[in-house]
Amino acid sequence: MKWGLWLLPMALTISGCANVSDINESLPTMNVISGKKPHEYAQCLSEKLADSRGALQIQSHKDGLRVIVPLKFSVGPSAVFDIEERSGGSSIKLHESMSNVPVRPKDVQKAANECISG
Repeated sequence: MKWGLWLLPMALTISGCANVSDINESLPTMNVISGKKPHEYAQCLSEKLADSRGALQIQSHKDGLRVIVPLKFSVGPSAVFDIEERSGGSSIKLHESMSNVPVRPKDVQKAANECISG
């Protein structure tokens, strides 16, 4: 019975039920400032996630970029980065579709942290 409680939210996420609007309504799992410009940060994310997630969608958004990370094993978004330009760098907010599931893949969070200054 316990496995069923864990598998249902994961199955819903993997099946692509969430969309960008749904993901952005969740609280951010990361809210930081980086010395990198939005394009530099987005490029770093693309390089770090290329092997595990494939091509990211990068769109112009407000005063910066929105980066949409695809699901690992299905079609649809898994995470959304809103990267806004600010003097001397950018502000970064990460929203994840499985933010309330403790056993979610950590590759997106790891790449997000590594790209802040590195």
